Amino acid sequence: MAPKRKPNKLSGTPDEQPSLDPLLASREMILVPGSGGVGKTTVAASLGLAAVQRQSGRVLVLTVDPARRLATALGLKAFGNAPHPIPNDVLEAAGLEPRGELHVAMLDTKAGWDELIRRHAPDAATREAVLANPLYENITSRFVHSHDYLAMEQLHDLHASGEYDLVIVDTPPSRNALAILDAPSRMAEFFGSRLLRWLTAPYRSRLFTFASKPFYQVADRILGSRFLQDVADFFVLFQKMEAGFVKRANEVEALLVDPRTAFVVVSTLEAAPAHEARFLAESLHERKMIVGAMVANRVLPSRLASTAAIEAANDLAERTGRDGDGMIAAAVAAATGNEHDTVDRVLHQMATRFDDLAMAAEHEVDRQTELAALAATTVVVPWLSGDIHDVRGLGRLACHLRGVADQADSS
Repeated sequence: MAPKRKPNKLSGTPDEQPSLDPLLASREMILVPGSGGVGKTTVAASLGLAAVQRQSGRVLVLTVDPARRLATALGLKAFGNAPHPIPNDVLEAAGLEPRGELHVAMLDTKAGWDELIRRHAPDAATREAVLANPLYENITSRFVHSHDYLAMEQLHDLHASGEYDLVIVDTPPSRNALAILDAPSRMAEFFGSRLLRWLTAPYRSRLFTFASKPFYQVADRILGSRFLQDVADFFVLFQKMEAGFVKRANEVEALLVDPRTAFVVVSTLEAAPAHEARFLAESLHERKMIVGAMVANRVLPSRLASTAAIEAANDLAERTGRDGDGMIAAAVAAATGNEHDTVDRVLHQMATRFDDLAMAAEHEVDRQTELAALAATTVVVPWLSGDIHDVRGLGRLACHLRGVADQADSS
């Protein structure tokens, strides 16, 4: 017989689920960071649905995560840099009642860089020279944190355009989200870096050009004719756009700490994701950015570790298995049409291993308490029945984010 587990006293969760409606209504931009695999993209899309159900206006969900999961969740084959509207009849067919308009978009690195060059080039000649440079596409696509900087540029544009009342941003997983937040300052630092001075030195110093000529000749033989020259040409042209890039970087940094911007950190309550969420929230606080909410996703019911649940598991373990009376197994076997011995073994295994589930629920309560201290609001999303892969599923999740009872998961 399995040893009985002694029930532990467990601090319960509030009966009334907090709502993210006030946060969504009071901000103009919401960024959604979190580690990989915690449902961050799904939560971002559901926040968009939550917003358009509660308030009128135009809401945009922007994903900068290269894994294009958002299109699938919204029932789209694909979408790109230009915002794509989700027709209200699609939402209504899923049982939702939208008051506003939902749009979605995904960052396109190539289109983003082209637009960036057109905006910051001081004149038409510089613009055309950069776009025509044979290494332009290769360099910009491989530029460290290129995707991150473009994401911040697009956020600035969307906010400045005034076309959307709320922009919700699905960021890359985990600490990569911090790379996005630091991208504007890194771009500004690049224009004053020793690397840029070295790359453009041949145009600024005849002595350097003469001394480095043998090096260029060897490099050309190894890398191909005019390889380094093309690199230098590109960065000389790039340097002409310094004023525009630095000015925009400063504006983006100001937007991230603006009271109209907030972060909703998503995590499960497993050990590693919860640790990452804590690190992320603390990093945001250090940067003077607002952590508006924590979303604890796929949470086990705390009642699994309650006294009643543990006592029921202990009782079931005693009444099944080799020493059990067989009555419960017989009743279940009759109701399901399965063999008595098979049902008995399954019930006994579930009862004796319930202890692991109860302990996991207890640990989750502790981690939830730790994360709740880092944000004004903490919303708990339970394990939902079935995978979320369509608008209806996103709507169910949106109910939990809004603190509205979802009949499909109320049992």
